[in-house]
Amino acid sequence: MTPLTQPLYRPLLRGAVGAVINLVTVLVLVFLLGPIVVVLIIAFSADAYLSFPPSGLSLRWFETFFQGDPSWMRAFWRSLSVALPTAILAVVLGTPAALAIARLRFKGRAATEYLLLAPLLISPMITAIGLYGQFASLHIIGTTVALVLGHAVLALPFVVMNVAVSARSLDMRLEQAAMSLGARPRTVLRRITLPLLAPGMIAAAFFAFLVSFDEAIVSLFLSGLDPTLQKRMWDDIRLEISPTVAAASVVLIAITLLGFALAALALRRGRRASRPHAARG
Repeated sequence: MTPLTQPLYRPLLRGAVGAVINLVTVLVLVFLLGPIVVVLIIAFSADAYLSFPPSGLSLRWFETFFQGDPSWMRAFWRSLSVALPTAILAVVLGTPAALAIARLRFKGRAATEYLLLAPLLISPMITAIGLYGQFASLHIIGTTVALVLGHAVLALPFVVMNVAVSARSLDMRLEQAAMSLGARPRTVLRRITLPLLAPGMIAAAFFAFLVSFDEAIVSLFLSGLDPTLQKRMWDDIRLEISPTVAAASVVLIAITLLGFALAALALRRGRRASRPHAARG
């Protein structure tokens, strides 16, 4: 190949590589989104059993979920009553830890950070077995307290990561200026630090809520006779296999998408609020 003909092959080579990349991207998206599309279609099925493609379309399974079978809504409210305090507890515990990791320099800081993020690396099954053994000795299996504590363990890393990122992006000169004017550390924390961290904390709360609401394995071990929505879906798959579980899945997908949208909105507002401070700095 002569130097004169090399430029002719370069566009062809780039086009071939681009086509392969596009094909792989499409295949990955089909692999990831295909099951979700199938569940969405089955949720509107008119058949009395799980089948794809459905013979017709109907809203009967959503009616069963919301009105027909009271056990579904009881499980839904059970999950909600666990997810809300889990989000609050995770933010209350995770915010000081995130501030310490982001701002302080102390011996064992890296080990502390790895320990807080450990639930992301450990299998949920191992975590569930450990929690079950601990809570069984305390006789709190089946209680809301056990579920909130168990879910908070899994949600805490998401809070620490989100709040730590927000804490590292804060302009410390604002706090230093307040202290130079005579503000006490407690006042600086309440009037400056926490308001600036609020968007990251809100986003972390949404992530913690979603982790709790979507958690299945820990709920299977700790929920007892009053199941969460995830456990109710698991029981339906094992015992009934009705399309109501697909309708419940659509509800979960909608709540998850809404949670991610609200978290993204909170983070965006936080970035916009920090820009004027950065510009003035």
